[in-house]
Amino acid sequence: MELISQTINLFHKGGPVMYLLVACSLFIVAIAVERFLYYRSLSVNTPDFQQKLIPLLEKQRFSEAAQVCEQATPNALAAVAGAGLQACLRGSQVENALESAAMLAAARLREHLDDLSMVVTLAPLLGLLGTVIGMINSFSVFNVQAGQPMAITGGVGEALIATATGLSVATLALILHSYFSRRVNRLITDIEQTTALVVSYVLIKKTGRRDTHEIA
Repeated sequence: MELISQTINLFHKGGPVMYLLVACSLFIVAIAVERFLYYRSLSVNTPDFQQKLIPLLEKQRFSEAAQVCEQATPNALAAVAGAGLQACLRGSQVENALESAAMLAAARLREHLDDLSMVVTLAPLLGLLGTVIGMINSFSVFNVQAGQPMAITGGVGEALIATATGLSVATLALILHSYFSRRVNRLITDIEQTTALVVSYVLIKKTGRRDTHEIA
């Protein structure tokens, strides 16, 4: 209880900017929970998925390969590969379908990461704003009392609470941004590898058809 009381006391000493910093903290937590659950829903064992896909692609059983991708959804990797295979079955441009699906998947993976980057910059600025406001109040003529030098130094110490809080919030946002960025980069790399795999086997199919027509 004493720790909670001290925390509340420090919060009030930090000034009105502390409410904005608390809002930033809640915003960060909301994004972190949403992104964590979203990435976990997309998680798939890429080697196992490719091992299921490659034998079907080698035998040019693209319809069955597309069904494997549908069963693995909502995984982004399977969705992109499935879009390319569906385009192949329709006779459309596979490369364009894969590129469009990959760009859409990457945009969804990077969603809200810019918001975390914004908080990394915004939180220290809010903390500095709270400190400046607190120091202005500390150096006010109304706080300068004869024989009480602590009237100023104590006020400056309280004003620095906002800066410390802002830096703490920014540090948390930076750590989460770095963690989620690494996860996104790994997922995008897996998508690119699987996309190249699908394209290579589709091109083999097209090349085989072209050679057959030339022989005929």
